[in-house]
Amino acid sequence: MAAAPRPEVKPKKAASTKVVDNRRQAGKLTVSKALNEGDGGARARSLAALKRAREKERRLHMGGQSRDAQPKQVRDVVVPEAITVQELANRMAEKGADLVKSLFKMGMMVTVNQTIDQDTAELLVEEFGHKITRVSDSDVEIDHEADVDAEATLKPRPPVVTIMGHVDHGKTSLLDALRGTDVVAGEAGGITQHIGAYQVQVKSGDRITFLDTPGHSAFTEMRARGANVTDIVILVVAADDGLMPQTIEAINHTKAAGVPMIVAINKIDKDSANPQKIRERLLEHEVIVEAMSGDVQDVEVSALKKINLDELVDKILLQAELLELKANPDRAAEAVVVEAKLDKGRGPVATVLVQRGTLKRGDVFVVGEQSGKVRALINDKGKQVNEAGPSLPVEVLGLTGVPSAGDKLTVVENEQRAREVADYRRQKALEKRTTMAPASIDTMFSALAANRAKEYPVLVKGDVQGSVEAIVESLHKISTDDIKARVLHSGVGAITESDVTLAKASNAPIIGFNVRANAQARALAERDGVRFKYFDIIYDLLDDIKGEMAGVLGPERIETVVGRAEIKEIFPAGKKDKAAGLLVTDGFIRKGLYARITRDDVIVSKTSIASLRRFKDDVAEVRAGLECGVVLQDTNDIKPGDILETFDVEMRDRTL
Repeated sequence: MAAAPRPEVKPKKAASTKVVDNRRQAGKLTVSKALNEGDGGARARSLAALKRAREKERRLHMGGQSRDAQPKQVRDVVVPEAITVQELANRMAEKGADLVKSLFKMGMMVTVNQTIDQDTAELLVEEFGHKITRVSDSDVEIDHEADVDAEATLKPRPPVVTIMGHVDHGKTSLLDALRGTDVVAGEAGGITQHIGAYQVQVKSGDRITFLDTPGHSAFTEMRARGANVTDIVILVVAADDGLMPQTIEAINHTKAAGVPMIVAINKIDKDSANPQKIRERLLEHEVIVEAMSGDVQDVEVSALKKINLDELVDKILLQAELLELKANPDRAAEAVVVEAKLDKGRGPVATVLVQRGTLKRGDVFVVGEQSGKVRALINDKGKQVNEAGPSLPVEVLGLTGVPSAGDKLTVVENEQRAREVADYRRQKALEKRTTMAPASIDTMFSALAANRAKEYPVLVKGDVQGSVEAIVESLHKISTDDIKARVLHSGVGAITESDVTLAKASNAPIIGFNVRANAQARALAERDGVRFKYFDIIYDLLDDIKGEMAGVLGPERIETVVGRAEIKEIFPAGKKDKAAGLLVTDGFIRKGLYARITRDDVIVSKTSIASLRRFKDDVAEVRAGLECGVVLQDTNDIKPGDILETFDVEMRDRTL
C-alpha cells in the first residue's frame, strides 16, 4: 500500500525533465516548432495557412464588432427624373462602383457618368436600403416667375435700348456717333452680322445700354431676341430710302414685344431726304408719330454729321423716366445671353445683359443646358470688372460649353445645383429632339416629298452662336421641293479634325463663317479631299450655296408647246410603220420636233416627228389650217381622233 504513490510522482518529474532536455538539444527554435509544440507529433500547418486563418478570424471579429457598433444609416435620397450614377452614389453615400455592379446584375451596362431614369434610380436606392424622395420637373427647374422682388428693394436702373431697322440705314453709324467710336470700320461688307451690346454715359451723367442688331433678312431671330430683352426700341429709317422689308419686320417685332418705340429718321443731311414721306408711310403700319397727333416720338438725325443726337438722347431718357425702370441689385443675378461664341484662347464666352441682381466673380451659375463659375467679367470696353449690375452688358468667362443666344443665366447656390439643372435641361432637350410627331396624312405626304428631294449636305461653323443660327435658318429657307440643304452639324469655333471626318463621310463641304480650320484639320482635309468654303458676309455665303445647290440639280428642262393637230386617218407606211393624216389646228408642226399623242386628254405615248409630207413631197414645216401626213418615231399606237401635240425643249440653268 505504501509503494503505490511512488510511480505517480516519477513520471511527472521525468516528463518535465524531458521537455527541458529536448529544448536544449534542438538548438535554434523555429516558428513551426514553437507553434506546433504540444501537438503530439501532428503535421505542422504552413505559415501562409496560419496567416489566412488569423486574417479570417480577425475579419469576422471586426465585422461583427462594426455591425454591432455602427448600424447602416438609412438616408432619404432625393432623385430627380434623370440623374447620373455617380451623383446618385454621392447622395446615397455609397461607392459608385457598387452601384455600377448592381446595375450590371440588372443587365444594364453603364458607367458612373451615365444618366439613369427615376425608376432605375428607385430600384438602386431600395436595394441599398435607403428611402427615395421623388422630385418633379418643377422641383428641379428654376422657377423665375415665383421669384418676385419686393417693391422696397427696387432701385432705378439704366434703360436698355435696341437699335433696329433695314440693312444699310445707318444703325451702327448712329450708335458710333452716340458712343464716339468707330465700330462700322471693322465690319465685313459694311453690314452688322452680330448683336453688339454697349453702355454709354451721356452728357447728363445718365447711362444708357444700347443693343445693335443686324438689319439683313437672315438675322430675323436676332432682331426678335433684341426686341424681347429691351425697354425701348429705336427704329432707324433712312430719310432717302423709306420703309423697307426689315423696317416693317422690326415694327412687328417691337409690337409683339410690347415695347415703346422712338423713330430716328436718319440721313437728313442728304439732298434726296424726305422725312415727311417716312412719317406718312409709317401710318400704313399703325405707327403714328407725335407730329401727326400720335404718341410715338420721332427725331430727324444725321449720324454722319452728328445732327440732333442730343435731342435723341433726351427723348430716350424721357421715355425711360415714364417707364420707371427699376431692379433689385442686391440679390443673386439673372441675365440673358445676347451672343455666345467659342474663343480660341478663352474658351466658351457669353455676352450677357444683367436684368436683375449683381453678377460677381466666383458666382456659380446655370445658363440653358450649360453651367459654370464666373472666372472673369469683361465690359464692352475690354476691361475686367469685378461685378456687373442691372442693365450692364458683360462678357462672362468660365462656362462648360457655348450656350444658345437668348438663354437665361441664373446664379445658383452651389455647383451641384447648377449641374443638376443643366443635366435636367439637357435630358429634356434630348427627349424633345428624339420624340416623334404623331403620324397624320399631311406628315406622311410631306415626308414622302422630302424623301424625293435631293439633299445637299453641309457643315456650318461660325464665330458666334447668333450667326450660326441665322445661317442654318437661311439654308433651310433656300431649300426647294427638288433639293434641300441638310445641315449635318453646326457649331461655334474653329473647324476641327472631327468636322473634317464627318464631312468626308457625307462628301459635304464645310462652311466657315468668320472662322478658319486649324492646321491638323487642313492637313486631313487635303488628304481626304474635303472642301472648305470661307465667308465673312452672309449674303455672299447664301448666293454661293444657292449656286452649288442649283448645280447639283443640273439644268432645268423647259417644254414649250408649239403646235397641235388632229389625226384624221391612219395609213400603212412600209412593213411595220404607220402614217397619220393630220389637220394642223394650232401653231405649226416641224420635222424633228418632240411630240406626244393624247387620247381623251390622256397621254398615250411620247415620240418625235420622223418624217413630214404634204402631197407626196417632203416638207420642213406645216402651219395651222393645213393638212399633212407624218410618220412618228418608235410608236404605232395611233388612232383617228387622237391629238398630236408638238413641243420644243430648252435646257436652262437653274436658279433657286
